[in-house]
Amino acid sequence: MGVLNITPDSFFDGGRYSQLGRALDRAARIVAEGASIIDVGGESTRPGSAGVDEAVEMERVIPVIESISERFDIAISVDTSKLGVMAAAVAAGASIVNDIYALRAAGARQWAASTAVGVCLMHMQGEPRTMQEDPHYDDVVAEVVTFLQSEREACIAAGIGAEAIALDPGIGFGKSLAHNLTLLRDLSSLVALGSPVLVGVSRKSLIGRVLGGLPLEERLHGGLGLAALAVAMGAKIIRTHDVAPTVDAIRMVDAVLRGRET
Repeated sequence: MGVLNITPDSFFDGGRYSQLGRALDRAARIVAEGASIIDVGGESTRPGSAGVDEAVEMERVIPVIESISERFDIAISVDTSKLGVMAAAVAAGASIVNDIYALRAAGARQWAASTAVGVCLMHMQGEPRTMQEDPHYDDVVAEVVTFLQSEREACIAAGIGAEAIALDPGIGFGKSLAHNLTLLRDLSSLVALGSPVLVGVSRKSLIGRVLGGLPLEERLHGGLGLAALAVAMGAKIIRTHDVAPTVDAIRMVDAVLRGRET
């Protein structure tokens, strides 16, 4: 899953793709480098970020989604928690909703069931503006697994097909460094629930902290290590800013696990 943020303030690529032409150039590169999904977002959810109005978010992402859908043969995901944006994005050509609030907005589950859209449910403690102030868990793995299992069951009860649901532990969303490392080490507990697991660690601060304070520009290799680990432990989707090297890492892990070239 290649990241395409149409935002001025995302933590890594904010402001780079605000113009439609630049966004489409980025989409073309994501496709050429071998991604299966483009994840388009119009609202930053980095720690400390503030929300944006629905109209602003739609103005950012809908023209991009329409243009990608017209030009490229690739699945499009919309990274949003607003029902209006979800509906407009799917009408424009998106087929997946990637929601950090796990589709808990009023009416979102029922809408997703009626449109047969794919959904990714993420765990987050708190909200982006304050989530990193003092995250606390008694047992982070058990609590994340329980939450995602419960939200998946609620989605199925609302009529969403079990096969349409992916789960994301929310690395970096209301978690300390220790929480993040524990979740990655015990990712098999989430994989055991049976839904495809999405992991997004690309360029995140945990990489910089573990590797001695590396800045964003120097976190590629650490992220590739975590991506390879996640795939080896059963993750099915890797969300990344760095598509080509991540595809190579995944292909190598897959070749080893399958015992043959892929």
